[in-house]
Amino acid sequence: MAEILKKFSSETDPDVLVGLKTSDDAGVFKLTEEIALVQTVDIITPISDDPYVFGQVAAANSLSDVYAMGGRPITALNLCCFPGSGIGNEVLEAILRGGLDKLKEAGAALIGGHTVKDDELKYGLSVTGIVHPRKYVPNSGARPGDHLVLTKPIGTGVIIGAARSGKLSKEVLDRTIQDKSACEAMLQFEVHACTDITGFGLAGHSLEVAKASHVGIIIDFASLPH
Repeated sequence: MAEILKKFSSETDPDVLVGLKTSDDAGVFKLTEEIALVQTVDIITPISDDPYVFGQVAAANSLSDVYAMGGRPITALNLCCFPGSGIGNEVLEAILRGGLDKLKEAGAALIGGHTVKDDELKYGLSVTGIVHPRKYVPNSGARPGDHLVLTKPIGTGVIIGAARSGKLSKEVLDRTIQDKSACEAMLQFEVHACTDITGFGLAGHSLEVAKASHVGIIIDFASLPH
């Protein structure tokens, strides 16, 4: 699919700072000399039996794309693929409440959304953020000699799985789905490249950075925090 999408890129537009070419976490479009839009969309199937937690994780997953670009989320649209029957309104409300609470935590405003009847439950958000046109952090800027810094231990998928089976405290889960503080810390340093680590895992996202930056990445697995 990535190869197909590249054929429809608009990267000949000089205001497209980040487009489809590098499989980055979000697109970046220059509006003025001081402001660029950061845009992303993400939707997932349930990863928790708790609908509120599912809403939180789905929202955090979408917001992380903006944070990975060094941006600040400002607005979001709900994307709801909800079954027409079989799931009570209280469950759907809890999903949306979880997403909204995570948006409030990020300082972003929910301004709308779209709902489609779907046999398989899915939820996510389209998020718009802002960043300075010369200060965004792409996945294509890695340089020889750079060090890979993880803002969280690996294994968030295991943690979410444990939460789903009731074997994890809410405190630990809340730390797992927090991205804002990591972005704020990153911006205090000269970071050349960044990506979030979600569905493709550490290996998959590292490969995307390597390809986009035309560098090799060596990972010492014994040194990975987990």
